[in-house]
Amino acid sequence: MTQSSHGRHTEAAEPHWSEWLIGLLSAALIVLLIGWLGWKAASEVTEPPELAIKATTMEPAGNAFRVTFDIENGANTTASSVTVRGELLRDGDVVETGEITFDYVPAESTASGAIIFVNDPSAAEVRLRAIGWTDP
Repeated sequence: MTQSSHGRHTEAAEPHWSEWLIGLLSAALIVLLIGWLGWKAASEVTEPPELAIKATTMEPAGNAFRVTFDIENGANTTASSVTVRGELLRDGDVVETGEITFDYVPAESTASGAIIFVNDPSAAEVRLRAIGWTDP
């Protein structure tokens, strides 16, 4: 046994069996984690962005109307410069259009936005769709 300079602490010459056990478990966990990450990186197939849009609310905003929506990217790649077009239709005719561009919509996540219309969207059919994106 070794003693510190103050004589209060002692240290065994050989590590305790629990230290070995914890060290081996930690090393095994690290090896498994690195292996899993490597397998994911090698086996994952990149898919183009899959964008789905769902209107969440329609409400007055001053002397206009705000249509808020969520845009979900279900793929494993990020889309940048995502342009969403909103259209108000009455009897099949487009009454008003609006567009918004998102800087990016991350892979497997959701972003939110809004389009402002002058006409009341509750008196018309609202169509929201992504019309384009670029690779980041």
